[in-house]
Amino acid sequence: MRASGGAEVADIFRQHGPEYRQSHRLPRIHRRVMGAIEACRTSALGGHKDKCDSCSHIEIFYNSCRNRHCPKCQFLRKEQWIEARAEDLLPVRYFHVVFTLPAELKPLVLRNQKVLYGILFRSVSETLLELAQNPKHLGARIGFMGILHTWGQNLMDHPHIHCVVPGGGLSPDGSRWISSRKEFFIHVNVLSKLFKEKFRAYLKRSYDSGELFFPDDISHLKERYAFERLRRMLYHKKWVVYCKPPFNGAEGVFEYLSRYTHRIAISNNRILKVEDGKVSFLWRNYADNDNVKPMTLEASEFIRRFLLHVLPDGFVKIRYYGLLANKNRKGNIALCRELLGESKIETKHNDIPETWQELLLRVSGVDVTTCPVCKKGRLITVEILYPSQCHGPPRKHGHEL
Repeated sequence: MRASGGAEVADIFRQHGPEYRQSHRLPRIHRRVMGAIEACRTSALGGHKDKCDSCSHIEIFYNSCRNRHCPKCQFLRKEQWIEARAEDLLPVRYFHVVFTLPAELKPLVLRNQKVLYGILFRSVSETLLELAQNPKHLGARIGFMGILHTWGQNLMDHPHIHCVVPGGGLSPDGSRWISSRKEFFIHVNVLSKLFKEKFRAYLKRSYDSGELFFPDDISHLKERYAFERLRRMLYHKKWVVYCKPPFNGAEGVFEYLSRYTHRIAISNNRILKVEDGKVSFLWRNYADNDNVKPMTLEASEFIRRFLLHVLPDGFVKIRYYGLLANKNRKGNIALCRELLGESKIETKHNDIPETWQELLLRVSGVDVTTCPVCKKGRLITVEILYPSQCHGPPRKHGHEL
C-alpha cells in the first residue's frame, strides 16, 4: 500500500503543528515527539558536509532524530534488530497469534497507557505460557516474542499484541523437544477465555491499588459500582484472539519481522497529499474485503490520531517470554537446537562496528559515499555542521539514516 504524493508526517507537523500546540494542552512527550519529527534530517539537528575527492562536488547530510515514532528513522534500526534475532530462530514451524482488547476499554486505556499496556502484555504472556505447560494442550515450556501495536488502519486506537510463537517447546525436565500439531496447539476459544480472565483480574487489582486515573469523560468510573459494571460487561464480551496460518519457514518469520516489528502508526508512503488544511492518506478497510481507499481528515484530527500512538517514556513495545526471556535466552536456544539436531547458526561478527553507511550498503545496495554527480569519486567529510540555532523552518537537504 503505497502512495506517491511525496508528503511526510514531518511536513504536516511543520505546517500545522504550531497551531495544534497552541490550541491543545499536550503532555511533554507529545511535544517532544512532534519536535523531533519536525527537525529530523534538517539543519536543526546538525550534520556534516562531504566533498567528492574526484570532482569536488559538495553534499550535505543532516542528522536523524532517531525517535522511535519517526517514520524516517526505523529502517536501519529494524535491520540491525532483525539480524540479531536470526540467532534465535529454530528449525520449527512458527505461528502468529494476535490478542486484541475490546473496544469498550479504549477510553480507559488511552488515559492509563503505561499501566494497561503493561497488563495487556502480562495477561497475554501468562495465558500462552500457562496453557502451553498444560499436558492437555502441549505440556512444554515455550518461548515467544510479543509486539505491541496500538493503531488500526484509520489511525484510531486499537491496542493489540502480535505474538510470534514456535511450534513446540522443551519438556518439563528439558530432555526433549515436544512438537506441536500442525494447527496451533491451543484453540483460540481457550486462549480468549483465559486472556479475558487474567486481564479483568489485573484490571481490578490496579483499580483497588489506586493506579488508574479517571479524567474527563471517564470520571464516572471512579465510582466502584460504575467500574464493576464495566468489568461485568467485559465478562460477557467475546475477546478477540486469532491465530493466523503458520509462517512459511524462517523466510516467512523474517518477512513478518521486517514488515511489522518497527512499524509506527502510519508510514510516509501512505500519505497522498496535504493541502487546504487537510491530510489525505491510504488505508485498508478490513470490513470491506480489504479494499484500499483514500481517507481525508482535517490536519488537526490527523495529528490527534497520530499522537494517540506515542508510547510512554521507556515503555518497551517488543518483549520476550519463556525460553526467549533475556536472562537465559542463549542457553535455552542452544539446548533447543541440540535436541532438534541443528548446530548453532553461524553469524558474522566484526570487531569494528559498521557505520550506518556500510550497513545501508550491505542491506539495500545503496552506497551514499559515492558521488551522485560524477559517479566515480568518494564523498569525504570535510566539515561538521553543528545544530542550527536559527529560528523559523529548518532547511532540509541530504539525509543520515
